[in-house]
Amino acid sequence: MGSALTGEQSPGMIDWAAMPTYNTIMSVAVGAGLLAVVLLFMDLRKASGVDEASERRRQLSTDGWAIAFGVLGLLLTATGLHMTLTWPLAAGGFAFDNIIFGETSLAFGVLMLGAAVYLWKRGAEIKADPTPLKLAARTVRPLSIFIAALGLALFAIAIAGVTYQLFAAPPQEPISGAFADYPMIEATFMSVLFALVGVGALVFPFAANSVLRTPAAAKSGGAVKTVGIMFTVTGVVFVLFGAMNYFTHIGLVVNTM
Repeated sequence: MGSALTGEQSPGMIDWAAMPTYNTIMSVAVGAGLLAVVLLFMDLRKASGVDEASERRRQLSTDGWAIAFGVLGLLLTATGLHMTLTWPLAAGGFAFDNIIFGETSLAFGVLMLGAAVYLWKRGAEIKADPTPLKLAARTVRPLSIFIAALGLALFAIAIAGVTYQLFAAPPQEPISGAFADYPMIEATFMSVLFALVGVGALVFPFAANSVLRTPAAAKSGGAVKTVGIMFTVTGVVFVLFGAMNYFTHIGLVVNTM
């Protein structure tokens, strides 16, 4: 017996030694990564302004952003690659989660590592360019094809989540487990979250092109605003949800080990 805060106790229910689970850190890193993309864009946009542009370019911390993207990219690449290649969640009957969390985290992690290397190696060039935002948009434009493709993949995950009622927590998990009898609640929540990131990813190439065509689009363009809103909202939710899962997943382990 247990409460919604502590979850039901079912000792021996899950062999955790055979099913390592680390989508807690993955969720926090994904959320922080999405927010980092938005904040870097804002810094590049400020550095591209006409007023005191040279001073703003000097203040642009490309090294700092390279470290931030590198740390988050390393976390997501390592955990995503391990989950993608070894399928650790299959032992507990959650094989689909290896695809949903592993492959998407791996893709985002590699993208962030690529950005980290570029910012680290080309930082001086970015600062020297009179329009660093356009330079960044021109650089990322070829890669935006893959980013948009990932957006389509996230839509597919969202549809699968609702169709098969995935993501529902067992009653042994604190807080989330209180909705175990209503699997569509968490299935809808997570599916909408994936879909919103997918919207931002799918619109990303259009945002990059609009910045290249019209610098003013960096502030008022519909595509740019859409990406910014989608990544900001989902980034905050992923961070908060991942932080909460540190409690709920620890509780699940304690209740079922």
